[in-house]
Order: sequence, then structure tokens, then C-alpha cells
Amino acid sequence: QPGTPVEHSRHRGPALNRARNPETQSNRNHDSTSGRPVDSGLGIRRIWEVRLSSGCYTFKHSGGGMSTVRTNGVWRWVIAGTFLLAVGAATGWAATTVLAPPTRALEARKFTTVEVAQGEVGSSLSLNTASVWTFSPIGTNQAVGIITSIAIKPGEDVDQGSTLYTVGLRPVVVARGDVPAFRAIADGSIGADVGQLQTMLSDLGYYSGVADGKAGAYTSAAIKKWQKSLGLEESGTVEPGDVIFVPSLPTRVALDGGVIKRGATLAGGESVVQGLPPSPTFSVPVTDAQAVSMPAGTRVEITGPDGSLWESLVVAHVKDATTGSTNAILAGLDGLSICRDQCGLVPVSGQSLLPSKVVTVETVKGLSVPSAALITTPDGSVAVVDKAGSLHPVTIIASARGISLIEGVREGLHVRLPSTTGPS
Repeated sequence: QPGTPVEHSRHRGPALNRARNPETQSNRNHDSTSGRPVDSGLGIRRIWEVRLSSGCYTFKHSGGGMSTVRTNGVWRWVIAGTFLLAVGAATGWAATTVLAPPTRALEARKFTTVEVAQGEVGSSLSLNTASVWTFSPIGTNQAVGIITSIAIKPGEDVDQGSTLYTVGLRPVVVARGDVPAFRAIADGSIGADVGQLQTMLSDLGYYSGVADGKAGAYTSAAIKKWQKSLGLEESGTVEPGDVIFVPSLPTRVALDGGVIKRGATLAGGESVVQGLPPSPTFSVPVTDAQAVSMPAGTRVEITGPDGSLWESLVVAHVKDATTGSTNAILAGLDGLSICRDQCGLVPVSGQSLLPSKVVTVETVKGLSVPSAALITTPDGSVAVVDKAGSLHPVTIIASARGISLIEGVREGLHVRLPSTTGPS
């Protein structure tokens, strides 16, 4: 036989031996001239297996039969080449199918474009500001008896001669002075407490003399006029329980509710008058994360009880060692109080919570793009990528909530989103 066997002899099997032995070969479906399968009444059968060796091709049919074709050297190479081409084509199709990237992956690398346009950015937190009045004791009661009425409300402004409460229906009034009431004052009394009483009587219009601290006939007459206005007996003597002297007036005061209440008994010597500062304290309870976004100088807009807007600034953070909570301490602008002339609207009792806006990023206007359109270049600078894939260096002015204000590009430029480089 001309030619060289395609298969090495070690790969020969029973099928190949049958192909060499005509006596064991079945030719029911084989045309010895053309080498094609023939119809045996059961239809042309499919070929499931091909074996090649020593110039013979053995075909295994779907029906289980075997057919053998002997070829010369040229046809053997033609058939072998055709078979290898078919195998190569099938392998190429499989590789293309397996290695081709999924459609979704290709689509994920696509981008859209956005226009650089005018916009604004800003950020704020909606929190509550706690407002608390801090009291300090400023006056002591010297009256003895049962409280029959209370004349003022917590936080009320009082001035010279204002009635605070009554004990046994006798008014207890407030007056300005550093020396507390400690004795009865009448004609012939001398001392700083007398001068304080003379000043009160003068402010009320009952005394026109000099407040020299010496009680004489004019002082006694003034006392009687004052007692008459209160509905008291005109004795000309002021008892120690009739007046409570406080350091300054006018001022806002509150009475100690635990002591001063109708029907309660006073023995004298109780600290009952509490003074209020010009304004309450303001602070914002925050978490540690919120405190980081609220450094000193952060602006806080507080909505007052009447709906008015009060401006304030964060000046410090104080951490409570017991509870571990943090408070951002607020102060007014330009050294003024936060509530200014409206502090009387803040309730005196307990803590008041006022809705507030903490401005973590001040509102700024300018050319804006989504922050996702920004790209950091290898040298650390920031840029945007236009539709054609070219880089445009920019400067970030402000960023908040996914939007950035930039400088360095013209308005109307279309940039890629997300930012990618390379051709479109």
C-alpha cells in the first residue's frame, strides 16, 4: 500500500482488524465503488464514528453496522484534511462562544454625558437645640407665716417695688441693694440698708430727698405713702420681711417653686428669689460623627418659639464624662445673645428643644457636575473627561450630596459620566 498509516499501530483495535478481513466485514450498507452509504429499505443511516488506518476508513452507523472504504494516498489526505477542517471550525466556534465577554459586561463599560451647568451645593443637618436657663440665688426671704398668694410668673421682669408674693396677705416686694434686709427701718435708722430703701421710695415717687442712709421725717413720711399704696397700715416702719433686696434691677427672676407655693409656711431665712441671666444657654446634643462635621464656626439657624430665626455659631464641644454624650456649645453673632430681645419667649422651666438647621456646608453657586464625573490623574490633579475622551483639569470649589462645583472649564461642555478615558 502506498502512503504512511495515519494512526500508529498501537491505536489499532478490533474494528480495524475487521476492516482488513473481508470475511468479517458487513457490506449491507456499503457501495464498494463510491464508498457511500446506500439505502437498504430502512433509509440512509447516520454515521456516528469514523476510524482511519492503513488507507481504510471504517464508518460506524447509527444502526450499529460497520462500513469500510479503501482509498489511495491522495484521497486519504483529502478526507483527512476535510475532517481536520471540520474539527477546527467547531473548535473556533466553541472558543468564540466561551471567550466572548457577556453583553452586560460590555454595556457596563459604556458611559453617558452630562453638561457642565450652573448650580449650587450645600449641606445641612436638622437637629434640635436645647435651651436652658441657669438660675442663681439672689434674694432671701425674711417674712414669717403662710404664703397666701404668688404675684409673678417664672422668668418675669421685675423692678423697684414689684410685689413677689404675700405672706399673711402682707406684700413682699423686691428692691435694689447689696445689703439684705436684716432689721426694721424707721425714723432714726442709719445704714446702707436705709439708703437702699430711700432709693426705692425715690424711684416710686414717694421720696424726694437725698438717699444718704439716714431715716428722718421725710423718709418716714415717704414710707407711710408707700404703705398706703399697698393697702397696709401706715406705721412708718418697714419690717425686715417686707422687702427682699437683690443686686440689680430690673431683672428677670423666678421663685423657688419648692419653697414658694400657696399655703406653704415660711420661717424666714429661705433663699427664694432666683435670678436669670440676660439669655439662656444654647447647645446641640450630637453624636461623635456629627460633632466632626460641626467644627467651631459652623453656623446654626435656630427657630424660635414664635417662628423667628435666630443665628448662632458653634464655639466649642463639651463631652459629658458621666453620660459620654457630646454637646456643641452655641453663641450669638458679634458677641450678642442668640435670642437678643426675644429671650423672654424661651420657657424658664426645664429644657426647651428648638428645631434647628446645622449648616455643615454653606450654599455656594457656580458651575456644577456630578462628582462621579471627576477623575484623579496620576499626578494627583482633578479633571473631567469630555465626550471625545480628552482630559480637562479643574479645581473643586465645593462638594456636597454627590454634586461638585468646579472651575477651569466652560459652561455647556459635555463630560463623561462616569469618568472614563479613551476614545468614545
